[in-house]
Amino acid sequence: MTATISPLSEVTRSDAALRTFLHGLPGVDRVGADARAAGLGTRSIKTTAKAWAIDLAIRMVDLTTLEGADTPGKVRALCAKARRPDPADPSCPPVAAICVYPSMVPTAAEALRGSGIHLASVATAFPSGQAPLKVKLDDTRAAVAGGADEIDMVISRGAFLAGRYLEVFEEIVAIKEACGKAHLKVILETGELVTYDNVRRASWLAMLAGGDFIKTSTGKVSPAATLPVTLIMLEAVRDFLDTTGRKVGVKPAGGIRTTKDAIKYLVMVNEIAGDGWLDPDWFRFGASTLLNDLLMQRTKLATGHYSGPDYFTLD
Repeated sequence: MTATISPLSEVTRSDAALRTFLHGLPGVDRVGADARAAGLGTRSIKTTAKAWAIDLAIRMVDLTTLEGADTPGKVRALCAKARRPDPADPSCPPVAAICVYPSMVPTAAEALRGSGIHLASVATAFPSGQAPLKVKLDDTRAAVAGGADEIDMVISRGAFLAGRYLEVFEEIVAIKEACGKAHLKVILETGELVTYDNVRRASWLAMLAGGDFIKTSTGKVSPAATLPVTLIMLEAVRDFLDTTGRKVGVKPAGGIRTTKDAIKYLVMVNEIAGDGWLDPDWFRFGASTLLNDLLMQRTKLATGHYSGPDYFTLD
């Protein structure tokens, strides 16, 4: 297979060329990255900006249910919450997307029809990625045929960690082709990549192969999203845009539970990638638990008091 990004097309012509390119990327100073992320996390914002940030964060949430016990009824309830996160307040914006297993895509597609909310589905033998390519391609095509317009795939971490970069690249290219017009989010599962250098390499590999988003985690592995890892990925998409002219989104997923955490991430997006990424088209939160805290803080800003802990539905 051939690379899709002309300025860097030569780097994917062989396994050796791709290895040389990825290992030639600047190394990540772990202590420096941790310190910079911690420093950005201490920034405070004004109350007026906080109200804007909360609504933006709600619009960036991928509301997700990925449990073996998922039912059509649970998915329909989640879709209703996606449309009207706060039933008592019509000014509250909808979320960015619903994310479900492929078997639940037709149910979600029906429930979301006409809403403008994206329908994402995990595929490619989520969360392990341990399946033959044909199975992964069939999984992807089934989700798209059912109505998904976004696919969240996991990379083969075993192949990546073994240095079989071209194998991972070609798999992402094949899944991207199977997506058709649907957007592809490439999950790196950063909690299994061991080093920050690997996070940077996997980010570039996914973007070279045509990923529309790079995503930290499945939510099934600890640690999931962290500020330093997201910082490295934001640097990667910024530098990739400078090099190729193609813009790629970022999605931290798992472990982001509070409004305070979400605002730290938004500050980091603005500082590292720029305000062009402060949009649901380019930055998402894969953190369903976060939504309820955002709604509670939104109510607090508007009324001066918190709603009861059982006011918003649990997911």
